[in-house]
Amino acid sequence: MHLFIRRIAGHSGLGLILGGLLSGAVLLAAPDTVPSAALPAPTWQLPDLAGQLVSSEQFKGKVVVVDFWATWCPPCVAEIPGYIALQKKYAAQGLVIIGISMDRRGPAAVQRFTAARGINYTIVMGDDASAEAFGGIEALPTTFLINRQGDIVHQKIGAVALEEYEKLVQQALQ
Repeated sequence: MHLFIRRIAGHSGLGLILGGLLSGAVLLAAPDTVPSAALPAPTWQLPDLAGQLVSSEQFKGKVVVVDFWATWCPPCVAEIPGYIALQKKYAAQGLVIIGISMDRRGPAAVQRFTAARGINYTIVMGDDASAEAFGGIEALPTTFLINRQGDIVHQKIGAVALEEYEKLVQQALQ
């Protein structure tokens, strides 16, 4: 597993973990976890690369992969071809992939990056508030799998092989 550790809004990792647990936020501690009980995914509204607002409400009834990533994160970039393949293969069955870019260089730089790689899924610009809505993001990439009922059924921290993650997507689509 490969990942990039980062600090969000000047908080230490322990502070975020304790703060997330005390606030009841959606924080799953292990790098690759399945919650023992359904955890409702947070609602969010973020701008896409053209500045249009995208809302989690648009994807009700779909299986959604929410990937926190950045252009400067090698493990994040390594996962992109897998997400492109998953989007192509399973979109007709109700899969939606959302990349939440944590880049600070702005949407124009992210747009150039995504266009050069042929990304076929929705990219939105994230911020500390969006990371906190998901319980605090300590490392990139961090990815959440949300079922059709709107519950988080899996979280992974770090890059994972496509074949491994595809099995989880297939289960959620059933």
